[in-house]
Amino acid sequence: MSRKKFGEILLENQLINKEQLEDALTRQKTIKKPLGKILEEMDIVLEEDIAKALSTQFGFPFAKQIGRHKFSPSILATISAETALAHLVFPLKLEGKTLYLAMANPLNMTLQSNLSFQLGLRIAPCVATPADIKKAIQKHYQSSTPDAMNDHSWDILLVDNQELALSAAETALSKEGYTIHKASNGVEGLKLAVRHLPNLIITDIVLPRMDGIELFKSLQDNSDLSDIPVIAYTGKSSAEDEYKLLEMGFYDFIAKPINPVRLQARVKRAFRWCKHG
Repeated sequence: MSRKKFGEILLENQLINKEQLEDALTRQKTIKKPLGKILEEMDIVLEEDIAKALSTQFGFPFAKQIGRHKFSPSILATISAETALAHLVFPLKLEGKTLYLAMANPLNMTLQSNLSFQLGLRIAPCVATPADIKKAIQKHYQSSTPDAMNDHSWDILLVDNQELALSAAETALSKEGYTIHKASNGVEGLKLAVRHLPNLIITDIVLPRMDGIELFKSLQDNSDLSDIPVIAYTGKSSAEDEYKLLEMGFYDFIAKPINPVRLQARVKRAFRWCKHG
């Protein structure tokens, strides 16, 4: 029996309609990205929707929040950090000669065959979102392989409705090699946080639709997002404002206008805390 195309799987699971699929396939001809990524950028599906569809269609176990679990050094040693990053895979469990492997693309049979041959193990694929796998890699591999997993491979979400300030922060942090996601209001920021599971969020306090404090409270109420450190930055830079924000639970506070060197230093400090906290 021939394997169904990814678009057909999404249609069968009613995650998209035919018109959306045709539009995405048309875009794919010009921008040459995976179909799932295009649909995400079109705000039609989320990574988790895709993972659940694959799990339902093919019976793959769905591995969620894998970064929150503990894994023995012997399990982590089955897959190198370089391989995990390159292919977005993460070793979950070893039972006899079977390695249960979280995969962003569990349909990649070539990768499974190669790993099975190299390791002398049977690969049992489980599906997980790319963001969840990346977060697990960063947490569990970084201490033992610092060169392979450094801060610069981490994601940062910037939330600010002032375009100049947003661009200045993006420029300063992009120079350090970080992956940057941007939002112009709190509602959009929360949506991107759910989608990308960034390692750090930097938000202005004064925002349209949902302000920075409301955004922070929404993050804290979500078990998938509550561990993400959040730095507040705002033009209201009195000592009382800073005290209130830190007491509320923000990781740090930076006054506007943003000094690029100070911003880079605070971000690096936040990532050091992530590693050892």
